[in-house]
Parts: sequence; structure tokens; C-alpha cells
Amino acid sequence: MMDRLKCLQVFAEVARGGSFVGASVRLGMSRASVTKHIAWLEQSLQARLFNRSTKRVGLTEAGLRLLDNAGPLLRQFEEVEASVRDAVNLPRGVIRVGTPPSFGSHHLTPIVARFAESHPDIQIALTLDDGRADLIAEGLDLSIRIAPGMQDASHVAQPLTKAPQVLVAAPAYLAARGSPAAPQELARHNCLVHTLKSPTHIWRFGGPGGPYAVRVRGSISANFGEALRQAALEGHGIAMHPHYMVSDDLDAGRLVVVLPEHEPIALDIYVIYSTRHNVPARVRAFLEFLKRWFQTPPVWASTVYPVKDDSR
Repeated sequence: MMDRLKCLQVFAEVARGGSFVGASVRLGMSRASVTKHIAWLEQSLQARLFNRSTKRVGLTEAGLRLLDNAGPLLRQFEEVEASVRDAVNLPRGVIRVGTPPSFGSHHLTPIVARFAESHPDIQIALTLDDGRADLIAEGLDLSIRIAPGMQDASHVAQPLTKAPQVLVAAPAYLAARGSPAAPQELARHNCLVHTLKSPTHIWRFGGPGGPYAVRVRGSISANFGEALRQAALEGHGIAMHPHYMVSDDLDAGRLVVVLPEHEPIALDIYVIYSTRHNVPARVRAFLEFLKRWFQTPPVWASTVYPVKDDSR
């Protein structure tokens, strides 16, 4: 006889990602085993839970009803499980972490790898998070957020460090359009705007005479920084990015700093988590590791990218 709780866990993973294959990867099971668990659950309930096609998997009405009821049950089980593990001081299990893609790939992954070396019973599952994800609905234990400030009072937000920003453009764009001499001249340039970090199309600066704000506009905007970076690389305009995201491009000369004497306002890097339930030991361990790691700010967090002196 199948383990009913395990079947519910498998069902929740398939429902969350809309994919049998994705669930098998996250759970470390074969696709055939995932299918077997779902088939047993459907037979036990005498109801079809998913509508399947060659391209997608969707919940039926029965599946939606089961997901609504199974979610609290699974979370309660995880809390019981976590409390038992806490009692013997052996944190273990999976920590689901939301992260911006570029920061996660280049900077969070090495931290996660170091944490995993010292905590072999804990696994970290990184998930793309553009900053709008609902932690409870997405099943995230915590999320890294990079923003001008945190306004969501429903979560605990602990600051980790700063993320300096820089204005950049491709040499070809500046050769064709000229380099702005002051922030006010950005109004005549094609500016590539991140709709989450600058929803009102206002760029904010410090430096001489600051702080001050400039309203910009352009032909391309996106809620994904990598798309704007690519547009800048192809010479479509001026973009504002965290320094860590474009440092390699600046080193290679693919992008150059625009208005180097006018530094954009830095972003804050936070780790957020929900206060709805007790924080499991595995999550507490990772939170403490993150805070210790960032006690010594990395180079990209403490300095602005140096402007090259072409006269040398």
C-alpha cells in the first residue's frame, strides 16, 4: 500500500510546477515513480486530479480541491517534523530559496555551496524569484530581495548588504548618440527601464547636488534585468544595473560607465521570510550563515566599479 502522505507530497510538487518531470527532479524520484504515486492517489480518491496533454499538466476541479486541503496538512506535517528535528538539534531537509536570477547565479550559488559543505543533511533548492512571489503560495522558506526598500510588512526582512548601481551603455550607442554630460540630459536618450525597480520610470542619483531624481523613457522596458542588459549590449540604450551584474562587461569593454560622477542610489539586499509559522532549524541555520557571510561586504557591495583612465 502506498504512503498516503508521500503521495500528497508528490501531488503538491506536480501541481506547483505543472510538470511530472519537474516534480521528479525536485523530489529526486524517477518520472515513473511520480506517475505511480499520482495514479494510486487518483485510484484511491476515485477522481482524476490532472488534465494531461503533450505540452502541459493542469489541475482538474477535484485536483484544485485537493490542493486547497492538502497544502495546510503538508505544512503542518513539516512543522511537526521540524520540531522533532529541532528537539535533537539535527537540522535537515530542503530549504526553498527564492533569488533574483543574476544574483543567484553569480553570487548566491557560491554561498549555498559553502553552506552545503558544512551542513550535509540540508539541501538548498533555488527558485527564480522576480520579487513578487508569495512565499507561502510558492512554498518558499525565504527569499533574497534586491530593491530600494522593503514595504511588505507581512514578512520579516533582514538587511544583508548594499548593491551599488551603475549606468551603462555600449560604446556603439554612445558613439552614435553621444554621452550625456549631466543626468538631466538622459531625457534625450533611450533609457532601458526595469519596471520593478523603477515602476514610475524615475532614476535616483546621489553624488554632487544629490540626492535627486530624473524621469526617463525609452523603447524597451522589462521586469527582468538580464533582458535590459542584453539590450544595452546590443547598443539599444542606457541601462541602470547593480554593479555585480555588469562588472564582467565593464572589464571586457562591452559596456562603459555613463555619468561616472553621478552614482545611482544603491539598492538594499534583504533576506525575507514569513512569520506565520515557527522558523525551522534548517532555515535558521541558513539565515545565520548568510548574516555571517555578509558581515564582511564583498567587493561589489562596498565599492563602485572604477572608471578606466584611458590616458595611461
